[in-house]
Amino acid sequence: MAKKILVVDDERHIVRLVQVNLEKHGYEVTTAYDGVEALEKVASDRPDMIVLDVMMPRMNGFDVLKKLQADPATQDIPVIMLTAKAQDADIFKGWSSGVSSYLTKPFNPMELLTFVQRIFQSLEEEDEDEDVWHV
Repeated sequence: MAKKILVVDDERHIVRLVQVNLEKHGYEVTTAYDGVEALEKVASDRPDMIVLDVMMPRMNGFDVLKKLQADPATQDIPVIMLTAKAQDADIFKGWSSGVSSYLTKPFNPMELLTFVQRIFQSLEEEDEDEDVWHV
């Protein structure tokens, strides 16, 4: 079954670029265009990963991340920040907020794909390790 990824950005062309590239590599993609809509989609679609912008209307990406991490049902969903906020302080805030990866715009779609694949691979390896220890 294809992994489901929620792509959240208020720039529609960015959402489309990410969506097309991920779908081309076998992922199921849902989309949202602001933080409030993102949380609604997380509740209804239960994605396996979220690609999240920071600067958006109604609720920014850091606030979305905080809400996701506060909820036991969503706190383990990996989040890749994809944002134009490229200052050291912004990047530090992203990493210290618990994102799985932080990618700045402009970005290479293949780089994003590599992050997605590595995160899913890492999660699968963790699951295999847990299975070994629970025998």
